[in-house]
Amino acid sequence: MTAETPHPAEGRRLGPIDRADFITVRLPFVAPFGTSIHTWSVKEALLLRLESGGVVGWGECVADPDPFYASETTTSAAHILRAFLLPCLAADQSLGELLHRIRPVRGNRMAKATLENALLDLLAKREEIPLHALLGFPARPIPSGISLGIQEAIPALLEGVEEAVAKGYHRVKMKIMKGKDVAWVAAVRERFPNLPLMADANGDYRLEDAEHLLKLDAFNLMMIEQPLSYTDIAQHAHLQRRMATPLCLDESIHDLDDALSAVELGACRIINIKQGRVGGLLESLRIASACAERGIHVWSGGMDETGIGRAFNIHLQTAPDFTLPGDTSETSRYFKEDIVAPPVTLDARGFIAVPPGPGIGVTVREDLLEKATLHRERVI
Repeated sequence: MTAETPHPAEGRRLGPIDRADFITVRLPFVAPFGTSIHTWSVKEALLLRLESGGVVGWGECVADPDPFYASETTTSAAHILRAFLLPCLAADQSLGELLHRIRPVRGNRMAKATLENALLDLLAKREEIPLHALLGFPARPIPSGISLGIQEAIPALLEGVEEAVAKGYHRVKMKIMKGKDVAWVAAVRERFPNLPLMADANGDYRLEDAEHLLKLDAFNLMMIEQPLSYTDIAQHAHLQRRMATPLCLDESIHDLDDALSAVELGACRIINIKQGRVGGLLESLRIASACAERGIHVWSGGMDETGIGRAFNIHLQTAPDFTLPGDTSETSRYFKEDIVAPPVTLDARGFIAVPPGPGIGVTVREDLLEKATLHRERVI
């Protein structure tokens, strides 16, 4: 697949959608997850359930109920879906025709990804094939990666890294922020000199902090993720020219055009693709393909999704252009009780198996879904 050609899945006919429901669920985290911006103790997710001829497809919106990570929220996404995206569904159109119809809706990529995901799951289930097969890729073991939130003290951070290494995670990401950066990275690197390690700043620094950030070059990091502003590409280019450590852009990348601009300007050497944030799986594949053509590594980021969203990310990573371990961790890292079966687990080598069933391959357990549901609304 290239940036210029449509994906074969876009030619699939949608058929009639008999029913659509919004379901808002709330799942407590095993432990609070802190970044330089905010700390979350629960996952509140907007789910989209589509039904066609008795076949059910699921999508999960990666937005939070608050606007601390992104401007989209579960409330705004629900409004965009209800008022502008779902009304574009028609039984006699293809997926590609639908995506063309919703293109005039500016931004709101999390809402768009929710609808695209649900339709791709529905189409794959209708054909009784796994989602990765619909996307055109064979199953393969998925390397695992873990993201450790901001800790209160260095000993707690080291304990978390120790647990991750013992479990066999292929890569560890640690969140950093001003005041909890160089000394904290140094402590991890001293304890684990050969660990594939990266640091994620979530945009906590400014270009004026470049001299301080240059100190991180001493620790042989895989990458530093999004050190500067969410909206910036040009200043990252200035910083990357000064740093030996590869920079990875995350929140700055909203679509293929952003990715191409970042690569052209030399703003990064790696890109984190969060499919639920860039508009869905198909845009993610376009970004990954374009990056591979230009020698840029990509990986699949996570948004603390429930098992529904996590399954989409796993299937996406069967694409060969995803060359680095992503943010895909075991379910038990986040939730004592998820809403799907089976949970995500690591094998003895630290890999994750692709769910083998039709569509996303996991089953939404109605008993657990009901237990976690805050609100349910039929919209079609």
